[in-house]
Amino acid sequence: MNTAANPKDASNSPNQHGRAILIAEDDAVFRRVLEAWLGKWGYNVTTTCDGQQAWEALQKEDAPKLAILDWMMPGMYGTELCRKTRAMTGTPYRYLLLLTAKTEKQDVIAGLEAGADDYLSKPFDSNELRARLRVGQRILDLQDQLITAQDALRFQATHDSLTGVLNHGAILDALHRELERARRMQTPLGLIMVDLDHFKNVNDTLGHLAGDEVLHVVGQRLVSAVRAYDSVGRSGGEEFVILAPGCTPPELVTQAERMRAMIAGDPFSTSAGQIQLTASFGVVGANVTAGDNMDRDALLRAADAALYQAKAKGRNRVESTIVVLAAR
Repeated sequence: MNTAANPKDASNSPNQHGRAILIAEDDAVFRRVLEAWLGKWGYNVTTTCDGQQAWEALQKEDAPKLAILDWMMPGMYGTELCRKTRAMTGTPYRYLLLLTAKTEKQDVIAGLEAGADDYLSKPFDSNELRARLRVGQRILDLQDQLITAQDALRFQATHDSLTGVLNHGAILDALHRELERARRMQTPLGLIMVDLDHFKNVNDTLGHLAGDEVLHVVGQRLVSAVRAYDSVGRSGGEEFVILAPGCTPPELVTQAERMRAMIAGDPFSTSAGQIQLTASFGVVGANVTAGDNMDRDALLRAADAALYQAKAKGRNRVESTIVVLAAR
């Protein structure tokens, strides 16, 4: 093992500065050497002296994504650590570098099959270790980029590009899920349907750009007015739907009145000037009873009927109703 790192090697790399890494090594001298090298290279190092400590560290939510694991340690071998780490679900990927004095081909294969991403045979020098860690970090960076891209695609597929709230398909899917949950838990479910009053006049007189700006702000105002576990979606045009699980009818009306006042109270600033706008609200409190099927359409029809009543009675108001949904 070459413990004398080249001084040029010890300089921090901008790409590595602040990277978190875990060392699992029971040999105190070798552990200190690794810690010194990694610290000089800009890593934030967490050290453990046996396999059980390393396993506890790897299970933490903020565990390092890079780990150097000795093959033979008290408490748990590095190969077993690899197996247990790979068996975890719902956690970020960990890049595992296995250190071993074993050099036989079958031992190397056994380590990789246990879940190690790479291995180093002792003794090794600092340059080789650093190069292997750079490979691991590149793979982790690529994975982060892939996850970010997947999240962006998922968001685009489920959200309305203009307002940022759930799109038509996604809010209907959310309604189906909430109905199923209400059925299992025997809890109420609230639905609020919102339609902007005389919105066609905005597009006709001020243009569609101003109309789009208004819709964007309406979406923001609705989101800011609901609870963290409520859902807001745009069902089409100037119409929005809010799902409020567990909400009683009086609470729903109070919530809808707050949103109505929020829309009517402050003018909307657009590129064509300020616009004063109101909205009508149809509120439905659903008491879900046991049954094999949830009638999503009945709930939507009830909300639409309440909204129609609000429009018929002069707009800029809230109308509510209560329905019971049972098995069909």
